Amino acid sequence: MTAALSNYPLAGLKVLDFSRVLAGPFAGRILCDLGADVVKVEPPDGDVTRFWGKVVGGVPGYYHQQNAGKRNISIDLRAPGAKELVFDLVRQADILLENYRPDVMPRLGFGYEALKAVNPRLIMLSISGFGANGPESRRPAYAPIVHAELGLLARTARRGKIPAHDLPLSVADTNASLHGLIGVLSAVILRERTGLGQHIDMAMVDATLVTDDQIHYELEDSEATMGLPAEVWETGAGPILVSSDIRLLWRLITTKLGVADPTTPDMDFETKIAVRRKVIEDYLGDLRTWDDVETAMDRMNTAWGQVRPGAELRDQPTLKHRRSIVEIDDRAGGTRPIPQSPYRFSDARSGVRGPAPHLGEHNVEVLGEWLGRSASEVEHLAAAGVLTGAPTA
Repeated sequence: MTAALSNYPLAGLKVLDFSRVLAGPFAGRILCDLGADVVKVEPPDGDVTRFWGKVVGGVPGYYHQQNAGKRNISIDLRAPGAKELVFDLVRQADILLENYRPDVMPRLGFGYEALKAVNPRLIMLSISGFGANGPESRRPAYAPIVHAELGLLARTARRGKIPAHDLPLSVADTNASLHGLIGVLSAVILRERTGLGQHIDMAMVDATLVTDDQIHYELEDSEATMGLPAEVWETGAGPILVSSDIRLLWRLITTKLGVADPTTPDMDFETKIAVRRKVIEDYLGDLRTWDDVETAMDRMNTAWGQVRPGAELRDQPTLKHRRSIVEIDDRAGGTRPIPQSPYRFSDARSGVRGPAPHLGEHNVEVLGEWLGRSASEVEHLAAAGVLTGAPTA
């Protein structure tokens, strides 16, 4: 462990990251931000996310976000000699991440039982859509598939009275990543007592289900008992979401802000609601600046949020104050933005430690440090087709 890493919580842990796209790479990124030495083991044709996003310095944006700080070796797992090299790396590893379908790693000769025989202390996290066993275990699954299967699309369509469409973020992937990390770090603590590793079978469907705070309404057919939803309102400064249903908002706007109620006792219920809604719309529309909006919301003591485009997040006051978006090396002589990991320790460090790697960039470095291989030995592996990617020296 280097002195520079000594104050990171997970410094000293060695991680082999065989994963791709998001569910596994995000877990690896967090482990890396917390100080682990995360080595991404990438196939010769690369992670598919090397084709997604703005390319700067040869690194696309999506790959940059999920793989920053990792080192990279590129191995053709089907090449003669590759299996022996992987086993050598596994002997040195604490954790291995993978998110292939459950049959893939065993078919390649890298199932948990085979890896456990090489290193009984290894902790292996396997993330899949539908789990390692069961009727759908071999079914391909990306996050949108799980969003559809677990009711998120149907709920969004029903409550919004809109056609079903996918969510604008991959919560099934990131939930599986974070729950997988809880399992991994629990296994690290357990290993201190037992000396043995674990295989963690993390299904995206399980992680999505348990993280869904609204699921009890679905399971008990009780959506009618939930509170009215928060609404988006237009102000003169721009749209805001007010965390209050219209009944409470009307009470606050009349009692705290002195807005008069123009309804009369003889009005029917629907007319009364329409009139009051129009009064709220007019009042909020007359708030011309964000200072005016904030003053009104503070007087009502109600929670609200500006409906802010993602491109403007650098200006969000708390994100700016906490440096939640940071600039790191863009591999082209400049910098590019990346979300910072959210951990703020009282007396330890965390955070993104460097740019995302090029394919095979650290072949020599990693095999030298982890296995004591010389540059010429690494060259021999490259000539044999085991290692690919960047120049090996």
